[in-house]
Amino acid sequence: MGIQKPTKSVEDSFASRDTVESIVSSAAMKEVMLDRAMPRYILKSMMSGFLLAIVTVFMLAMKTQMHGALPGVVNLMGAIAFSIALVLIVLTHSELLTSNFMYLTVGVYYRTVTIAKTIWLFFICFLGNILGAFVLFILMYFTKVMTPEMIAALTTTVDAKTIEPTWHAILVKAIFANFFINVGIYVSMQFKEGLSKAFFIAVGVIIFVFMGYEHVVYNAGLFVGMIFYNIDAVSWLGVLKNIVFAFIGNYIGGGILIGLVYAYLNGSRRK
Repeated sequence: MGIQKPTKSVEDSFASRDTVESIVSSAAMKEVMLDRAMPRYILKSMMSGFLLAIVTVFMLAMKTQMHGALPGVVNLMGAIAFSIALVLIVLTHSELLTSNFMYLTVGVYYRTVTIAKTIWLFFICFLGNILGAFVLFILMYFTKVMTPEMIAALTTTVDAKTIEPTWHAILVKAIFANFFINVGIYVSMQFKEGLSKAFFIAVGVIIFVFMGYEHVVYNAGLFVGMIFYNIDAVSWLGVLKNIVFAFIGNYIGGGILIGLVYAYLNGSRRK
């Protein structure tokens, strides 16, 4: 008697369908908040920008105080330190533009939200993220936390992101950055235990920071810091170039390569 062939359907190939359904639900919730509770949505967006900026300062302090150690070790420690920011953002349900690229693209694919509403949400979220960075650096400006060495490191980092790279280098590095961030978030959603979630979120961030990829909200926070500490050294055309192409690249990496791909792999738009 032969072995009976298992009966399978296309639906059986939807390996992470529950995760995609959770993303669709979150996209719908974001739309409701934007329409009916915009002040709350902006505040949640500001919290993300604030957390990114304060952890950026922490990373600058770590790197300058470890000056003289092996560069690779310093870079790795800085990347690990910065991963704390995204873990805090995700676990506090704050609103970050680059993770919303994945969430809202899945929502658009399944017709939960419209393209017009998605673009509006991206704008409001990015504005809130930048305002959060301003709040942090306004408070920081009245302290002596930012040392001359940290300001010099900040200036060097901004120059490397605005003056030196070409637009296509920024674009490709931005694709890589948000690919790793959102694949980490996507994997983390398949776990319920907080430590497992934090680990996979952190892994994606550590890779992007260690490799020097481009994250539009992180970069915007750096530029806000320069306004307070070394505005004369800012190349505003370079800032515009970075923001535009990091934004586009981050959307491709998180929205298309993760959001759209896994939306397609886990269901049909007709159902």
